[in-house]
Amino acid sequence: MSEESADAVVIGAGHNGLVAANLLADAGWQVLVLEAAERPGGAVHTEEITAPGYRSDLCSAFFPMSAASPVFAQLNLERYSLTWRHAPDVVAHVLPDGRSAVLSRDLDRTIRSVSEFAEQDGAAWERMHEQWTRLREPLLDVLFQPFPPVRAGARLLRRIGAAEALRLARMVTLSARTLTDEWFAGDGARLLLAGNAMHADVGVDNAGSGVFGWLLAMLGQDVGFPVPEGGAGQITAALVRRLTERGGEIVCNRRVDRVLVAGGRAVGVRDSEGQPVRARRAVLADVPAPALYRDLVGAEHLPARLVDDLDRFHWDPATIKVDWALSGPVPWPAEQVRGAGTVHLGADMDGMSTFAVDLARGRTPRDPFLLLGQMTTADPSRSPAGTEAVWAYTHVPHGQRWDSTRLARAADRVERTVERHAPGFGDLVVARAVQGPDDLHGHNLSLVDGAINGGTSAIHQELFFRPVPGLARSDTPVQRLFLASASAHPGGAVFFWSGQQRRSGRAGPRRLGRRRLPGRDQRRPPVGLRLNR
Repeated sequence: MSEESADAVVIGAGHNGLVAANLLADAGWQVLVLEAAERPGGAVHTEEITAPGYRSDLCSAFFPMSAASPVFAQLNLERYSLTWRHAPDVVAHVLPDGRSAVLSRDLDRTIRSVSEFAEQDGAAWERMHEQWTRLREPLLDVLFQPFPPVRAGARLLRRIGAAEALRLARMVTLSARTLTDEWFAGDGARLLLAGNAMHADVGVDNAGSGVFGWLLAMLGQDVGFPVPEGGAGQITAALVRRLTERGGEIVCNRRVDRVLVAGGRAVGVRDSEGQPVRARRAVLADVPAPALYRDLVGAEHLPARLVDDLDRFHWDPATIKVDWALSGPVPWPAEQVRGAGTVHLGADMDGMSTFAVDLARGRTPRDPFLLLGQMTTADPSRSPAGTEAVWAYTHVPHGQRWDSTRLARAADRVERTVERHAPGFGDLVVARAVQGPDDLHGHNLSLVDGAINGGTSAIHQELFFRPVPGLARSDTPVQRLFLASASAHPGGAVFFWSGQQRRSGRAGPRRLGRRRLPGRDQRRPPVGLRLNR
């Protein structure tokens, strides 16, 4: 019987694994992707789970990071039938008192909206957008490079100068509350940024949360929150078509149980049936860091300090998501909310603070803060004409157990929150589907107990602390083994990001293939591919 082998074996066919496989195939490598589930895509998948004709994204839905990613542009997935759609507006934040603020790709429209809360905030928002315009290119270079991004950081410093770089560094440390208080006088602009900060799992009073809100708000102003026509699964389909065209192979229903290590280097994998696959050049793992190190590699092949650090790895909160099939658009009282693809509701600044404190204390929040997606508003193909496919999700503490009765009560609470802000919502519900932490974990093993970010985004587990101190790159202590998941810097989002990607598109694979076996006194070269959820 002939030995099964490939230049690179990729564990997991989530979008990270598929992007990594495409980049290696572009460099001429023979690539084999092994996926435990029955279909590729991981968290980037679409199904009819509510009613016939209504298409729901099971997890990822809006993709601002993809739109900003230079790697995404290089992949040219439009050639593989991927088409982007935009809602008329990007984000609306609905306050408990019924007022609302809107973020639009039209800068003047955003300025008018925030000025309704405080006249001076229009000019302040314009200044923030001007700041973003100055920082955009070098800052995205920093974001889309492995940490520490020495060359990209140097370019950023040359572009903005030392004084502004120090101010930017200070801004990175600020909470969303402090950042927005410093910039704005009214609730509208403050909540647009703070609500976007809540897309991560850090509360509005936590250090470092401000930069998340600033980045997403400015990306929304710049490139919007686009969605794939037909559903998020079209991203997966395009990546699969592109990879197979280049000779790559994807095998589903084939779970990897072990990374095979010999002489300090990864030499292949073994599947759940005991069959080995030799990796001639590299193994890439699109799995959470604890699963890679503890389950697939094993402590016997790892430094004791890394094993100890994994005991301090923190997951992000769990998620409950409700999808609805509606017979008509959501009946928002405010006309401007009806055109927003993403809607934040259920809390003002203090409410978001209370929500985060409850999660930190391990309590299920009584008043959920919701992120809601109006998918037909963004992409008319998602449901029959005149109807709406809509979802909302909220966070709950990680590690709790959710039986069907408790989950149904939580979904009812989510639905009541929407009804309170959009009276008559319940009358439009044709069907609904509820996913709790166990459901999310069931259809994608990387969403451990419903955690969608591959580990907390709090500052103690970001930058050079992600996933543990000293391992912020895709490199691992095992030669020729690379972490290719959201557990490494910069964390969760559909980045389409390769840690060693250069403008040529070839540097990463070349360097990955020729990396030396590190001794304890050797300096390891900064190599490897890094991709994020």
